[in-house]
Amino acid sequence: MRLFSGIAASPGIAVGRLRVVDRRNLTIDAYPIEHDYIEPEIGRLRTAIDQTRAELEAIRARLAEDTGSDHLFFIETHLLIMSDDRLFTESAAIIEGSRINAEGALHRTLHKYRELFAGIEDAYLRERINDVEAVVERILRTMTGQVHTPISAEQGHTIVVARDLTPADILQMDKTRIIGMVTEGGGRTAHAAILARSFRMPAVAGIDGIADPAYDNAPAIVDGTSGNLIVHPDQDTFQRYLKLKQRYEYDEQALLRSAALPSLTLDGHRLELRGNVEVPEEGQFVLSHGGEGAGLYRTEMLFMNRREMPEEDEQYRVYSAMQQAVVPHPLTIRTLDAGSDKLLADIPFSVGQNPAMGMRAIRLTLAMPDEFKKQLRAILRVSANGPTRIMFPMISGLEELRRARALLDEAKKELSEAGIAFDKAIRVGIMVELPSAVTIADLLAKEADFFSVGTNDLIQYSLGIDRSNEHLAPLYQPLHPAVLRSLRQVVEAAHQAGIPACMCGEMAGDPFFLPILLGLGFDELSMNASSIPRVKRMVRSCSRERAAGIAEACFAFATAGEVEAFLKKQIDIHFSTGRS
Repeated sequence: MRLFSGIAASPGIAVGRLRVVDRRNLTIDAYPIEHDYIEPEIGRLRTAIDQTRAELEAIRARLAEDTGSDHLFFIETHLLIMSDDRLFTESAAIIEGSRINAEGALHRTLHKYRELFAGIEDAYLRERINDVEAVVERILRTMTGQVHTPISAEQGHTIVVARDLTPADILQMDKTRIIGMVTEGGGRTAHAAILARSFRMPAVAGIDGIADPAYDNAPAIVDGTSGNLIVHPDQDTFQRYLKLKQRYEYDEQALLRSAALPSLTLDGHRLELRGNVEVPEEGQFVLSHGGEGAGLYRTEMLFMNRREMPEEDEQYRVYSAMQQAVVPHPLTIRTLDAGSDKLLADIPFSVGQNPAMGMRAIRLTLAMPDEFKKQLRAILRVSANGPTRIMFPMISGLEELRRARALLDEAKKELSEAGIAFDKAIRVGIMVELPSAVTIADLLAKEADFFSVGTNDLIQYSLGIDRSNEHLAPLYQPLHPAVLRSLRQVVEAAHQAGIPACMCGEMAGDPFFLPILLGLGFDELSMNASSIPRVKRMVRSCSRERAAGIAEACFAFATAGEVEAFLKKQIDIHFSTGRS
């Protein structure tokens, strides 16, 4: 028996046999060419890109006919990467400048992209390199004559193992036979993982070397909840996991049965629970798990790997698809929250030595008013079709909020003059993620329609902690008294101004923190869809009055450790469920 530990990419337990898909890294030789071969090699590159695009378009058309438009956004993302001529022009320039073959030039371009993406702090955006790699690998296989065939399974209870899996791979799988997947690359925010969760397929990522043909047909257990893979389990382990699988599926069914119940406390207080989403495919997942729309829609992916910013119509189509996925519930669209280090676009701003505190988020969009208005007009147009909210990220003071709202007013005027409909009363909120915003929350609340606390950044900026640094991880403390006081100040300022106080950071999706957040008076929590049923169960098991008492008592303690110990004790005493 062998135990492998990876990343829990999609929850659940799968018991079956491994099917190793032998897609090892392509061996690409970069060799010199004579001057007379430059144009033919550039032609080979263009032909391969065109052929690969045609193959993906055929897959998209077939899937649309078989399953409808669901999940096609991922295929369209890869088509979008190929439609950006930069992949071709940069590789063609290498062919001409370095006089090497097309495969070698394309591989060099990919290496450059890998270096750029590796410097991105945000895990979700950093993993978008997987999409570029998938596209380039498909082109290279076309050039080398290696057919990219769909993954098949000859028997049921099959667990697919591969170096990596593309959205096209997963969408074409026979899901009556394939019940789980394991990859060497990727992570929880990779598109493969998002799709796996959408199909409720247990998945583990990040197990180096697992795509070894020696493991083909081996009995195995995938625990997508813990991130473990067990190959050749012994009898005791096998029986134990069968019981765990049965218990997990029973609990999930019970949670999903109660998903449609209202998010009401025992004393009748309503707490809105919404989902954090990135792609339209996640919308139905939010609704089926009891969420009421999207409290955070991240738009960054649409702007990445682009030579030019996306046009208004393209943005409108994507945002509309997201809105339709959560209709009739509200969609909260956060405007571009990225920096020049994350965009790979020809924008005239240097990254700087500290991108996290540089030209990013609202600062970047305010510096590009014409591009910003494209996004604002697209959002406004979507608002004509259903409840939509706009949310500005990384607001540090009133001047930024006023400038953003002024541009929004310009966008409204332009649409009105063009006779294009939009919601004239669209609500405009801000992300509270900087200590300065907390300090002047009372001033900001007078000019914002809602607050949404981004706890991930607020905790980091408040405590001076880079949570991606493993040496500092223990100091990343959501229950630090400074953090709790900040949350209380934000909620009080919001309610005094008569606007909702929301939260969309990771803290919102952990049931352990629910008594404090409920007790402080938050009106809305937004989280990953899979967390909604457990948080809702906690909401329905307590009263707002008791939660308020617990939250108030937490301010008597001087350290995060003391607060955590107290909270654990209160949950054990008063609540039927705790940390999941």
